[in-house]
Amino acid sequence: MDDMISKSREGENHVQILKKLFERLQKYRLRLNPAKCSLGVKSEKLLGFVVSDKWIEMDPDKVRAIRSMPAPKTENDVRGFLERLNYIARFISQLTRTCDPIFHLLRKKNPGIWNEECEEAFEKIKQYLLNPPVLVPPVSERPLILYLTVTETSMGCVLGQHDETRRKERAIYYLSKKFTECEARYTVIEKLCCALIWATKRLRQYILYHTTWLISKLDPLRYICEKPYLLSRIARWQVLLVEYDIIYMTMKAVKGSAIADHLADNAMEDYDLLNFDFPDEDVFSVEKKKLDWWTMYFDDAVNVCGNGAGAVIISPDKKQYPISVKLQFKCTNNTVEYEACILGLEDALELNIRKIDVYGDSMLIIC
Repeated sequence: MDDMISKSREGENHVQILKKLFERLQKYRLRLNPAKCSLGVKSEKLLGFVVSDKWIEMDPDKVRAIRSMPAPKTENDVRGFLERLNYIARFISQLTRTCDPIFHLLRKKNPGIWNEECEEAFEKIKQYLLNPPVLVPPVSERPLILYLTVTETSMGCVLGQHDETRRKERAIYYLSKKFTECEARYTVIEKLCCALIWATKRLRQYILYHTTWLISKLDPLRYICEKPYLLSRIARWQVLLVEYDIIYMTMKAVKGSAIADHLADNAMEDYDLLNFDFPDEDVFSVEKKKLDWWTMYFDDAVNVCGNGAGAVIISPDKKQYPISVKLQFKCTNNTVEYEACILGLEDALELNIRKIDVYGDSMLIIC
């Protein structure tokens, strides 16, 4: 047995808990190494981290060892560097995206060489570790905040929570993942759904016992839970989310330090919310004078293959409801646009919308 932890919610009964632990050790003839035991310490190194009752941070010795490493020269050196980073991955925002050039060196079919991009990623990690973040444990009776972003090849998220002042956010956990070859072909909204499911699995011990506010560019919960027809994978995603209390909120609804830090790591010069699905951004500058009317835009440019149909419905109070689907048959661009229009109108009926303007190719189609 490697590591054992004895803890109590209240310090008063900790002696009884320790007595029970020692009796069990004696019963099964297990021994402890006194040199590696700590008792009654406010802050102590534990399992490679510095832990207290209010925060957890990286062991300075481990950080120093990584920062003093020379640039890897062999495959074993690269693996050793990545293994050390993997141990502290929960502290590093967008680790997968930052180290992507280094991960390419381990490909079997197309191994790369250490180049300028690898060196830049290597130095960026070292620079990040100059001031590593301090994580905090979640506090009961406060909602968690999950910031979720995706790129074409990877996803990243930050789990945080407001402090006692309810004004500042503290990070609890950082996660990042590279999409598989199959997942990389998903539409943007499907990638968000996939990322959400993966994050809930990894963070289940936190999310299961708290209400969680989901902050992202689009609303994956609506796509999963209210889609009129479900693919097999979406149906599985829907089942996996049943046990959680997750509420989608727009980025404008919650502001704090965690979102600023997370978005800084995801900065993109040409990033635009609706450009993922619609290349013509001018249509979104239409002024609507009818305050009680909804608006729908549809197009056929959901993915690079051109075989997707998508639409977005905008409520009078500016809330957006994106819809996308991949067509399973060959068709012309006009046919795809018709399918996109029908798809959007079907969802409009599901929402009991009675007044809606429909736009396609920057033109008003229905009024």
